[in-house]
Amino acid sequence: MTDIEEKVIMTPKCKTANSTTLVVERKAVEPEASDKIHVAGGDHTGIIINKEKVYENGVTEPCHAQLEFYVYLVSGTTGTHTREARALRFWFKPQMPPSERPYEAQAFFRELVSPQDFPKDYVGFIKKIMKLMQHKYYQLKLLEVELRQEGCGPPPPAYIEDSIVNQTPVISEQRVLDMIENAYPNALTVEDFVSAGKWSKAEVKDALEALEEKGLTRTMSEGLYIRQHSIDTQVVKQMPTLCSSRQPSIAVITALYCEKQAVDAMMDNQETYVRYTTVGESNVYTLGTIGAHRVVTTKLPSVGRTREAMTAAGNTTTRLLGIFQKVEYVFLVGVGGGVPHYTDYAKHVRLGDVVVSTPAPDLPDKYVYVFCEKAEKNSKGGWDYEVKPYKPANFLLQEIAIRLANTKAHWDSYVEEGNLNNIIYRLVDYIIIISIRHNC
Repeated sequence: MTDIEEKVIMTPKCKTANSTTLVVERKAVEPEASDKIHVAGGDHTGIIINKEKVYENGVTEPCHAQLEFYVYLVSGTTGTHTREARALRFWFKPQMPPSERPYEAQAFFRELVSPQDFPKDYVGFIKKIMKLMQHKYYQLKLLEVELRQEGCGPPPPAYIEDSIVNQTPVISEQRVLDMIENAYPNALTVEDFVSAGKWSKAEVKDALEALEEKGLTRTMSEGLYIRQHSIDTQVVKQMPTLCSSRQPSIAVITALYCEKQAVDAMMDNQETYVRYTTVGESNVYTLGTIGAHRVVTTKLPSVGRTREAMTAAGNTTTRLLGIFQKVEYVFLVGVGGGVPHYTDYAKHVRLGDVVVSTPAPDLPDKYVYVFCEKAEKNSKGGWDYEVKPYKPANFLLQEIAIRLANTKAHWDSYVEEGNLNNIIYRLVDYIIIISIRHNC
């Protein structure tokens, strides 16, 4: 008996007013062409289209991988934009090891959405999926494709051509407040806003007056503007001397103002000290307790990946450790961009997650962090990378993270308690711990 060759079959699954779901699967069948079944020939031999049949794929187990992305559809007649979510759900053949499934889904996805030949319409998109399954990804048993329209409106600036992105943004109170919070604890002048935002002095002054009326900013001497704290702060020329029992053993450094607010919301017995200077960098330190620990928090006065921003981060840490000499652990806290897991939607980083860098198990060098400073194309067509790796003197924090991951912690009860007190809510809303460093 001759084995029947596998075919790639596309079948509609369901359709609503704003969504369409299709199933593309691999089957060993020999269907006959009809008014409802199209059997392709020529270059597309091996592809079958079920035109009208409503299909249930019969798969009861959860998909092995799921990826979702957005496209913006442009009407050829009106020029209007429609945002569409496209979800891909993968099921692989049993012989493919579970550990390899996410990587196969990633490879398929990267080839499908390659910018060089990304399909411009529905037909091209589905056709490319079927051709990839037919000629390359032989272990992919079934792929469910959901196309879901989610509203109208132009795409965000990241998706718009450079000519539009480079236009001067319209001034708003929120943009001015963002600049003040990013610079905090450094103060800004009207000229700083004019230079950075390309706005007029009159526009800046109107926005600053409105923010001050709302209690969000305040004017310092010499025309300087700074964020107004909701808690009492003490302006000092230098930090007061602290007795041994009040010295912090843990330091938390944040990049954004809202992140520092979230950490401070977890602290009891707070004292905030601000040292302002018109030359160099100002400093802010909030002291208090979290549980049984004495903690100090501070905020970087600048944000970014430039050499100047990284130097500022290093200076802030060095200055903090010089003032609070009993600090044993330094936590760098931030949202980290909220980068999702590339192949497994169930492993996306969520707000409130704690992420600890750990060494890759298959690499001999136990680095927990590798930063690429520069990448240059070489004569062989590849790339040369200039990187800075980091590994701690010991892996205590990584061991603690592993123990936490293997232990059922009562997080839910803490979150519920925090929500009632309006504390944890602020933390979850703003903060992800992305890197932890032990100071040796």
